[in-house]
Amino acid sequence: MEKGTIFKFHNDLDTDQIIASQYLLLPNLEEMKSHAFESLDPDFAQKVKPGDFVVGGENFGEQAPGVLKALGVKAVIAKSFARIFYRNAINIGLPAIVCKDLPDEVKTGDQMELHMLEGTAEANGKVYSCTKLPEYMQNILNQGGLIASLNREEE
Repeated sequence: MEKGTIFKFHNDLDTDQIIASQYLLLPNLEEMKSHAFESLDPDFAQKVKPGDFVVGGENFGEQAPGVLKALGVKAVIAKSFARIFYRNAINIGLPAIVCKDLPDEVKTGDQMELHMLEGTAEANGKVYSCTKLPEYMQNILNQGGLIASLNREEE
């Protein structure tokens, strides 16, 4: 079980809203992470804590899951994901969980518990059905993502 604070954002959140392109020129994620969601919430990087959750609506993100993982975000929950965000999240070991009803019923500051093995999330006294990841996908995430998993297989 994972428990943390929700930071909720809107539908059609694009990469530039997660991390503006001018910050992608910084030399590393450590320097980039302080600019996450800067155009929507200038204090986001100071408020988010390791283990917190980002919740979005339809078509969440295109890229930049690395910045969210560097900030310690435990998982991203949305109604749907842009394919490139989902693929990149799995590559680096950041769970991207589809949960159709939760984004409409939570707000920033609410507490949430994510039960990835059961495919549920709890917030505000209600249990929501989410994507239940197959065991092989959970193993990939537990190893730090697809890239780390593949590197371990080669050893």
